[in-house]
Formats: sequence, C-alpha cells, structure tokens
Amino acid sequence: MEAARGFGSRRVGVRSMVAPLRRVLLRRPATSGDFAAADWRPPDPVLLARQHELFCQLLTGLGCEVELAAQVDGLVDATYVRDPGMVTGRGAVLFQMAKPIRASEPGLLGVALEAAGVPVIGELTGPARADGGDVIWLDERSVLVGRSYRTNAEGVRQLREILAVEGVGVASTDMPHDRGPEHVLHLMSVISPVADDLAVVYPPLAPVPLMEELADRGVRVVPVPSAEYETMACNVLAVRPGVVVMVEGNPQTRKALAASGCEVHVYDGSEISIKGDGGPTCLTQPLLRDRL
Repeated sequence: MEAARGFGSRRVGVRSMVAPLRRVLLRRPATSGDFAAADWRPPDPVLLARQHELFCQLLTGLGCEVELAAQVDGLVDATYVRDPGMVTGRGAVLFQMAKPIRASEPGLLGVALEAAGVPVIGELTGPARADGGDVIWLDERSVLVGRSYRTNAEGVRQLREILAVEGVGVASTDMPHDRGPEHVLHLMSVISPVADDLAVVYPPLAPVPLMEELADRGVRVVPVPSAEYETMACNVLAVRPGVVVMVEGNPQTRKALAASGCEVHVYDGSEISIKGDGGPTCLTQPLLRDRL
C-alpha cells in the first residue's frame, strides 16, 4: 500500500474495507444538543458516553490504534465520523454534506485528521455533496459510490477525478428511494464487506448492479433478515478479514457470520448506534488498513 508522502509506511493509507485496521479515528459523542432535529431518538447521555468508551476499548483490544477526537458540543451526528470524508492511499478527502445540520463537520474532521498526522489531499467543492456511508472499496483500485439523497452526481464526478490521481477507478450505483430524503439510506446501509470474498448484505434494498458485481467477483453474501435490518445487522465493521464488530442484538446475522467462518465481536449500541442510526462503520474513520 502506498504511504502518504512525509509519513511512515504504516501510519496513513486506506484502500480496502477489510485489510487489517491498524489505526482508526473516533470522536467522542456530544451528550447534549438537538437530538430530535438530527433525527435521533433521545438517548441516555451517560450511557451514550459509556457505550462509546467501551466501543473504543473493544477496538483497542482487537489491536487497533485508536485516535480519539474531542466531542463537538451540540453536533450530535459528529460522532459518526465516517460521513464527512474518507482516507485514501495518499491522505484525506473532505466532503460537503447534504444534511444542513452537518455542514460544519467536514472542516472539523479535517482538523482531527491533521492532528492525527493525516494530510488533506482533496476537498469537494461547489454543488458536490457526499457522505462517507455511500463509499466502499471493492478492491485497492476500485471504489463504488452510492448515488443517494446524500451523495449527488457532482460528488461522484469530483471523487472520480480526485481518486484518478491514485490510479483508483470510481463507479456509481443508484440507491433506492426507500423512505425518502428524510430517512437516510446509504450504500453502507445495505452492504458491509467483511472479507475479500464475503459481504453482509440486505438484499431487498441492494441495487441490482451491486448484487451483480458481488457475483462477478465471487463474493459470498450473508443475507440480513428483515427483522434485523432496523437494528443495524447490516452495519458490520471488519477489523481484519473475517474478524468483525457488530451491534449486539442481531442473533441471526451473528450466527450466519460465524457459520461463514467469521470471528464476531459485539457491543451494546442501544444509545450510540440504534438511537442515531449509526453502527460501527459509521463510528469509525479508518486511517490505516495495511496487510503486512
């Protein structure tokens, strides 16, 4: 994997969803603010903070170096640090966000990333909009972007231009309307790659081109049952191939992952994940994924 210029070969660089997660950025959650305006169900603030702390400890115990950014008072969505940008093989790309209440988050992410030694190498401009939840790496040279209510065509075009410098191709697929623009549906709402040949998928909402791409690549699918979709069973973080973290309370999907050869770790996300619709991938911004 290419190292970011000026940094050690094992400090910065992401070109995979499943390569071992060496370094990761998280942000402490705001415990006060307008949760209703951000479409959260009201959380218990003490438990919210405690669950995030335990989630950080879980990742540390699994061998991840956790960089922890301070909470941003009043910005309750900011703990979902995946959405305002992404880290590539060279550094960070900061997005512009369609959800008005999150407009300041890309700049805040840039500050946190630079403090962690990650250079900002690109930014979306003008009418371009994107959320990190709409972006997945298919392999080290291929990115797939969901065209959603949060990620527009200009956002896809600018990402394609930025990533072309690294020799990375960007394809896009249209997301379904589902429940409309007020209820976010990201690409990663329906797929989480967990190994090179394995992905957790919610087929009823998965775009046909995505299912065809997975089949063409020989990727096996662990289907999420409808009963567990709302409790974020489709949002699974790969710490390394076949070693995953998911929200507690999804026994069918957990059992299916184990049957597929995965080592599954769970955390209590009743406040930090379920009430804000943000699972373990949303809570994490990978800084380094590297196969040694």
